[in-house]
Amino acid sequence: MDIIHTIIDYLLHFEVHLDYVISNYHSWTYLFLFLILFIETGFVVMPFLPGDSLLFAVGAFASRGSFDFWSISGTLLMGAILGDTVNYSIGKFMGPKIFAKENHKLLNIKHLEKAHNFYAKYGAKTIILARFIPIVRTFAPFVAGIGKMTYKKFMSYNVIGATLWIFSFIPLGYFFGNLPFIQRNFKFAMLAIVVISVVPGLIEYIREKRKRG
Repeated sequence: MDIIHTIIDYLLHFEVHLDYVISNYHSWTYLFLFLILFIETGFVVMPFLPGDSLLFAVGAFASRGSFDFWSISGTLLMGAILGDTVNYSIGKFMGPKIFAKENHKLLNIKHLEKAHNFYAKYGAKTIILARFIPIVRTFAPFVAGIGKMTYKKFMSYNVIGATLWIFSFIPLGYFFGNLPFIQRNFKFAMLAIVVISVVPGLIEYIREKRKRG
């Protein structure tokens, strides 16, 4: 059980353990980070894995020389794009059956419905906006697959959204992650990032309300 708890702790707080992982696994860390981002965006049952905070932490370590900025950014960009692509495919071929069940052992139906409503309101641009919203980020491509969005259209939004996401948070970490204040309050900084990541969706929601009002 201790091993399981340790693994879960690493998955949920990978950014906190990143220094240890880099020191002990070196270039393998690129693969680990790729897999975490790929799984977080690619499998609808894994929305709890770190996303925004992990990217920020990666940027901070890149500024210290632990990563090459462009190599790690490209690696995580590919992980984000491929993750959403897999998620879309799962939604397209398996989604209707899963969505029909009111109670699913592995899937939080309320989260799925939230993403579905978000998609119904904002359409294809949900794929871009959702990148900056925890939980919705994982469910949005799945719902897009259920909604029969064409693959070509999905991929264009997928690439744009992933690029904006990766090259927002990694540079933020790169330029601000090593400030003394941030270093002393790293956990609070991670929480602030999660809160800030909701802002784009909130702005879009307010705009929609004003249009309808």
